[in-house]
Amino acid sequence: MAKLTFETDLCKGCGLCVDACPKKILRIDRETINQKGHSPARMTDESKCIGCGFCATMCPDCVITVER
Repeated sequence: MAKLTFETDLCKGCGLCVDACPKKILRIDRETINQKGHSPARMTDESKCIGCGFCATMCPDCVITVER
């Protein structure tokens, strides 16, 4: 099982990771605001993550780390 780590304080909420996820388990958390004033991305169901890394590859700010 893979583990995703988000540097939420650096995320600008662009949504590219959300679009890239084949399992559709990422979303922009509209209820949270980070230090930069953006709503960061977060995972909705960790058990469904396949660890493909598409989200980390698409992130322009490199805020996602995938551990297998």
